[in-house]
Amino acid sequence: MRFLFGILVFLAAVVYGKQHKPSEEHYQFLFTKFVEQHKKHYEHGEFFHRYNIFKTNMDKIMNHNNANHTYTLAMNEFGDLSFAEFKSKYMGYKNIQAPFITSKNTEKLDSNINAATSLDWRSTNNPKKVVAVTAVKNQQQCGSCWAFSSTGSMEGTWAIAGHPLVSLSEQQLVDCSSNYGNQGCNGGLMAQAFEYVIANGGICSEAAYPYQAADGTCQTTCTPVAKISSYTNLPQNQESTLIPAIQNGPISIAIEADTDVFQFYSGGVFSDPSCGTNLDHGVLIVGYGTDSGKDYWIVKNSWGASWGENGYIRLIRNQNMCGLAMMPVQPKA
Repeated sequence: MRFLFGILVFLAAVVYGKQHKPSEEHYQFLFTKFVEQHKKHYEHGEFFHRYNIFKTNMDKIMNHNNANHTYTLAMNEFGDLSFAEFKSKYMGYKNIQAPFITSKNTEKLDSNINAATSLDWRSTNNPKKVVAVTAVKNQQQCGSCWAFSSTGSMEGTWAIAGHPLVSLSEQQLVDCSSNYGNQGCNGGLMAQAFEYVIANGGICSEAAYPYQAADGTCQTTCTPVAKISSYTNLPQNQESTLIPAIQNGPISIAIEADTDVFQFYSGGVFSDPSCGTNLDHGVLIVGYGTDSGKDYWIVKNSWGASWGENGYIRLIRNQNMCGLAMMPVQPKA
């Protein structure tokens, strides 16, 4: 179904590329397919409002793809949301540290190491020959991206240390780490999540403490299945040092994702001057590589596998794109 809808959008783009705006009938046809594919249900009187937003977003996607960019956009499940709505529901990184948390020492890293030209912790293309990344998850309409970034790096750290790769509980972090400065679905920090896990003696599995996409009451009945001993704030604004750091495992980072092109990113190496350094979204670097001469980072997102490149985005490397090198942090087993 997703493939069929992609073909329909492509055909619309071809028409649009000939300077002929899609007809109202064609917009209606695409919106009907969109509603069916994503099982959308609207309150009485809301249908036409969502339809008009969809049309605006479709125009944006086709205009972008007809220009000369290094990445493409595509319609997805967020097509009936205005950008303001999308931003309010799917961001959640808040750079406000709890007053009693002391900053960890910044690790000094040699950026001149003889690293491989590519690395991917999703496969065995890494120094440890270990798969250290779980399946892409979906935070849904809860500003808990910081929790997903945190579990992602801890999952990797735990697996690389010789333990089974296990999906860890974001909901536990949402419900239980408020004393460490986090605010559940209203945002938080990865470092503060790590502080909680260290003090708690570990974190439970996703299966034992499943995600609810809403704030809840902290449960204390599950048994931790993974733990970390510490975490390190990596050098700020020194992107070259992320290469030696990622040899040790995935890295939690913060980026600015409140640009409308992020909403519909579908593939390619993302490079866009509109993406600044107003950090508002926690994600996870899981590797790096090069595509047609463009160096990039492989970044795991938490908006589901239907977004981007099966849930991932490739951010151009060595440009501090979207502020990715400003607040990197990495846990240690």
